[in-house]
Amino acid sequence: MAPKAPPAEPEATFAEAWKRVDTTKPHSPRVWDYLLGGTNNYPADREAGDTLLRLFPAFAQVARLQRRFLGRAIRFLAGKAEIRQFLDIGAGLPTASNTHEVAQAIAPDARVVYVDNDPLVLLHARSLLAGTGEGVTSYVDADVRMPERILEGAAQVLDLRRPVGLIMLSIVGQLSDADDPKGIVDRLLAGLAPGSYLALSDGTNVNPALVAAVDSYNARAAFPYHLRRPEAIAALFAGLDLVEPGFVPTPHWPAGIDDPQASELPSAMCGVARKT
Repeated sequence: MAPKAPPAEPEATFAEAWKRVDTTKPHSPRVWDYLLGGTNNYPADREAGDTLLRLFPAFAQVARLQRRFLGRAIRFLAGKAEIRQFLDIGAGLPTASNTHEVAQAIAPDARVVYVDNDPLVLLHARSLLAGTGEGVTSYVDADVRMPERILEGAAQVLDLRRPVGLIMLSIVGQLSDADDPKGIVDRLLAGLAPGSYLALSDGTNVNPALVAAVDSYNARAAFPYHLRRPEAIAALFAGLDLVEPGFVPTPHWPAGIDDPQASELPSAMCGVARKT
C-alpha cells in the first residue's frame, strides 16, 4: 500500500505545543538557531550561545560546518545514491538549505519526514512543510528515544519497504549512555529497508575548550549535551558499509573537500554508511 499524504496539523496541536515552550532555560535547537544567525530564540538561548562563544570562539563555525555537511550528505544521497526518501531526526528549527530543500532541488519527488520533540520546532512545522508540488514534506512530533513511534509516524509518508536516508546530526549527543544510543540507532535502522543509508555527525570530547564550553552550557540547559570519544561515535556505524572517505572529521566529508576546521582537534566526527 502506498504511503498516505501527511494529515493536516490541527490548530489544537500548535496551541498545546506552545504551552510546552519553556523560554527560561536554553534549549539546544534554539541555541543552535542563534549560533546560525536565526531569530527563533530567547534571551536564555542567546546568553547560553554567548557563553559558548566566549569559552570556545569557534562554536558558531562548528554549527556552520555541520550545516554544510548536511547539505553535502543530502546531495550525495539524492544524487549518486538515488535515495528518494529521507527521515531527518532532530530536525531543529527551519533555516537555510533544509533537508527537503536540498533533496527536492535534485529530486523534486523526494519525500522528507522531519522528527523533533521540541515544541517550538512543532510550532514552526508549517515552515518546514513547504516542499515541492511533486514531493512531500511532513513532520513527526516524537523523541529520539522512541524509535518505534518514529518509524510508525514516518510510515504514514514514507514507504519503509524502499531505501531511506536516515539523518542524525547532533542528535546522539542528546542521549546519555544510559539511553543506549547504539541500541536506538540499531532499532531505527532495523525498521528501514536494505539499501538505506545513515548520515550521522556528533560532537567529540577531544578538544578541552569545547568540553569546557559544553560543560558550562549543560549546567543551565533544559537538556544536557553529551560529547563522546571519536571511537564511541564510530561504533554507531558498526554493521554498515561506510562510504568513502569513511569516518572522518565533519569538514573532511566527502573526500577532496577543503572546508576549514574549527580547530586542529576535531570538534565533530561524521560518516555516511549503507545498510546491506
